[in-house]
Amino acid sequence: MKKRIVLLSIMLLLVSGCSIKQLSNSDFAFNIDTILSQKTNLANVNFDGYEYYVPNGMKIVNKDDYNALLRDRYSTKYYLYIDAISYFHKVENTYKVNRDAYYSKKLNYNKKTGYLEINEVDDQYFVEFVFNYSKIEAYVSKDYLVPAINNMCYILQSVKFHDKVLESLIGDNVLSYKEESFNIFESNSGSDDSVLEFSDYVDADVEAGTSRNEDNFEINEID
Repeated sequence: MKKRIVLLSIMLLLVSGCSIKQLSNSDFAFNIDTILSQKTNLANVNFDGYEYYVPNGMKIVNKDDYNALLRDRYSTKYYLYIDAISYFHKVENTYKVNRDAYYSKKLNYNKKTGYLEINEVDDQYFVEFVFNYSKIEAYVSKDYLVPAINNMCYILQSVKFHDKVLESLIGDNVLSYKEESFNIFESNSGSDDSVLEFSDYVDADVEAGTSRNEDNFEINEID
């Protein structure tokens, strides 16, 4: 009976074309390929024009329009920017590999593109992760680099845009939106012109116990 169960399981895997891969504890490049190559319909937060999945152990601390501040159980802050404008105009990925960076790679999975660039800043790594017209920036310690990038993969991979909603929000303001100078496909390498600008007023709000958005967006409590 046990042999039949094992054989049946193998047959199901062969028929479905699915494979089970365990994530690495040390190789974030392997994990990126494993996670981003899969397709997902996961989502546990939904805002005007888009939705995405926040992994267990993380929570959204604050949100304003297309920006969000997330934090994990290790107090690492993730600054997320959903670039609905570039998605609406189907802006092409113009990122060029930075050979001076600690790590730099252009990404292309399931017709979705982006890049990952990591630079050493003092005793930490400044991570810029762009995928699927969304960007996450974070300062991460060396010991936590792999799990932090795993979290970014799950979030960015899950971003889904609602075309009809965006058409109503952006369509009537095409000219003004085209003047936007921020290019999600250009690396900032920790410069002031980055998603991290969002932290200037978000952290102040958090300390004051206020929020710029009244939606209930705190999905996952940190254990």
